Amino acid sequence: MNSPSLLHHRLQVWQLALELVRVVHSIRIADAEDRGQARKAASSCARNIAEGAARRSRGDKARVYAIARGECGEAVACVELSGVKGGTAEADVKRVVELGSRVSAILYRLG
Repeated sequence: MNSPSLLHHRLQVWQLALELVRVVHSIRIADAEDRGQARKAASSCARNIAEGAARRSRGDKARVYAIARGECGEAVACVELSGVKGGTAEADVKRVVELGSRVSAILYRLG
């Protein structure tokens, strides 16, 4: 993509959120409930970033980015829970926590 036409394509946090989705979908999460929730929340985080980028008012953007931050936190928490239960490798948990922390920090500044 040479010149992104949609606003979210221009955001670094969008690229990081896509990476979070990729990682969450690629790692082993043994518990089906944790796996489903982690994947759903990571995707919801990305969708809300795209929605927030398209909003015009600062208040609307802040509200949607706050939702994205919450979804990011939920995705990370599900992976952490899986790690505590022995269903996800420690290195994978660490990778998700680091990526989620980066996404959340940027979203905090955007909101």
